[in-house]
Amino acid sequence: MSITKISEEEILKSKPTVSEVRLRKRSPIFAVFDNVRSMYNVGAMFRSSDAALVSQVFLTGITGKPPHKDIDKSALGATDVVPWQYVRTGADAVRELKAGGVFIVALELTKQSVPYCEMNYQFPICLIAGNEIGGVSDELLTLCDAAIDIPMLGRANSLNVSTAYGIALFEILHNYKNSNV
Repeated sequence: MSITKISEEEILKSKPTVSEVRLRKRSPIFAVFDNVRSMYNVGAMFRSSDAALVSQVFLTGITGKPPHKDIDKSALGATDVVPWQYVRTGADAVRELKAGGVFIVALELTKQSVPYCEMNYQFPICLIAGNEIGGVSDELLTLCDAAIDIPMLGRANSLNVSTAYGIALFEILHNYKNSNV
């Protein structure tokens, strides 16, 4: 068998326009990026959010906001199609989501966290990704319904926040697509 890459031109022809993406039915998944320091991580997380048709991203605390050249560099246009808003604190964003009946899950290693692939996800859902050094704050953890982690088999205790977010997000999306919601 010969494997042939799809050309960039073919890929671009198959992609929906910005207007078409904005009209698509979004998944019942929300995200909170709380105090994420790196603009490149923020951009990469926007890109994953676009791929999963996340309903809305909440940028909180010191998390950078579009437009920003470093966010745009890794987002590759995702900030134009993913609904987002800045909220001063992660707690304010989470309280707003909880009031709307959204299940809140922290991506954080805690004594109560379960491996991301073993969680019984409920929808609508919000995935919280925290600071690259300190993770999800204790204040936010008190507002969460659950916590998930990504098992680490080597010496590292965690993955880069944008990598971990993408892994968890697509597991959640997979669960949603296989649910009867």
